[in-house]
Amino acid sequence: MRKIDFAPPYIDEDIIAEVTETLRSGWITTGPKVRALEELSAKVFGLEKTVCVNSWSSGAALVFKWLGITKGDEVILPAYTYAATALSVLHAGGTPVMVDVKDDFTIDPEEVKKAITPNTKAVLAVDMGGWPCDYDALNKVIGADEVHNNFNATSDVQEQFGRPVLIADAAHSIGAVYNNRPAVQFADVSIISMHSVKNVTTAEGGIICLSLPEPLDNTETYRWLKVNSMSGQDRDAFAKKRIGSWRYDIVSDGLKANLPDVCAAIGLVQLQKYHSYLLPQRQRVYNHYSNFFSDKGWAIIPDGKTKTAASSHYLYPLRIKDITEEQRDAIIQKIMDRGVSANVHFIPLPMLTVFKERGYNIEDYPNTYKNYACEISLPIYVQLTDEECKYVEEQVENAYIEVVS
Repeated sequence: MRKIDFAPPYIDEDIIAEVTETLRSGWITTGPKVRALEELSAKVFGLEKTVCVNSWSSGAALVFKWLGITKGDEVILPAYTYAATALSVLHAGGTPVMVDVKDDFTIDPEEVKKAITPNTKAVLAVDMGGWPCDYDALNKVIGADEVHNNFNATSDVQEQFGRPVLIADAAHSIGAVYNNRPAVQFADVSIISMHSVKNVTTAEGGIICLSLPEPLDNTETYRWLKVNSMSGQDRDAFAKKRIGSWRYDIVSDGLKANLPDVCAAIGLVQLQKYHSYLLPQRQRVYNHYSNFFSDKGWAIIPDGKTKTAASSHYLYPLRIKDITEEQRDAIIQKIMDRGVSANVHFIPLPMLTVFKERGYNIEDYPNTYKNYACEISLPIYVQLTDEECKYVEEQVENAYIEVVS
């Protein structure tokens, strides 16, 4: 029996050499590698500025601090996402307002429109599995005159926006395309994850992507985020070394969210190889699955590319027609019994204890539950061979036949 993991990180000799060089350099915390990763990611994403942080959650905390999110502020987000999306709002003191998703797993703009109130300070949209949200529709919703006229700003930054801020939970989105451009260009702020299983990893880490409208300034905001990612210190150790002075000041009540160089070294090499090698290999696996399942009447194949969007191929969220949640679980168990790691992305927020106890009910999100109950995430990563893909496909089909037939 084969053993196929779900999402092992891609680590080659170039990455090992870069990390080793960093360890030998005498500089392993935030320094030149982080600076290089910020510059490269801004170039790759077509943005003026990006900020590296030590996790997606830290990035969200920084962004909400910058926005001035506090008690009574509402943030609209999909009921179908990982818990960190909503927990970031709770940690900031705000209220998560959950809405249903469309059949493609992304937040439904019509549901967002219905959920907006004067206290809505942000819409936190999720590119589920690396499939971009409908950003044209979302921007139209938050840009409506009625929304502007009723917007209740409670901070200087909110006042400059004059409307709810569109934030992309772009945890899965490196390589995603929308309207022939990187998807991270279409929200005011996008936050990427570089956790160990992501398309580009720094072991743990994240990137805040800035695409701010006037009168907001990307460079000024970058500086604010950098200071506040270092406990509010006006210069980090790398800057102090460059200018030859130990003096510093604490200018704000910042967070500890900086990314170390030893982690940035991994992501730097991966991002350099991303569009030439890593992304095409993920797409190869994605297409292998889609070609196999395309003639299976029981399979719902996830979108990989349309005229307006392209996936980052972070997940392969296969859905099975006309099955119950219990049948889905039985299929997964049979797949795993044959050595193939499978998963479900994700358990909807209203089904989790921390949110159920706050009054959220999955019955209020029928499309979220419908998608979840029949979803199976298949292994997808660079090292997966075509032969291994075939084995995965065979085990999925065999398990379906055994459970449903």
